[in-house]
Amino acid sequence: MKKYLSLSLRIIVALILIQTLRFKFLAHPDSVYIFEKVGLEPFGRIGIGVLELIAGILLLFPKTVWMGASLTIGVIGGAIILHLTKLGIEIKGDGGLLFVVAITTFLLSVFILYLHRKDMP
Repeated sequence: MKKYLSLSLRIIVALILIQTLRFKFLAHPDSVYIFEKVGLEPFGRIGIGVLELIAGILLLFPKTVWMGASLTIGVIGGAIILHLTKLGIEIKGDGGLLFVVAITTFLLSVFILYLHRKDMP
């Protein structure tokens, strides 16, 4: 049961991370707006995109799940802090969707890391 739950959660988080990459790497106006607002455009946008890609890949391999979950917690934790300090909950009329996705991704990653706590060195 734990194996299938973990795999399902890992796939969900990896899909969330990977599907957002097109916005970052293709310089979608909303993504550029967000990173300009926090002073990280363009290098932060690309760099964070690369980190999210790495985290998404690490989550898919059993031996590196804990690394992927930890990296996701760090990156998404930063996004949550930026939402709460500089960006606000709602971005350009999205109704808080980006914030909710960030919170969900963060919590799922914490749970994944908990499930794989014995795999950490």
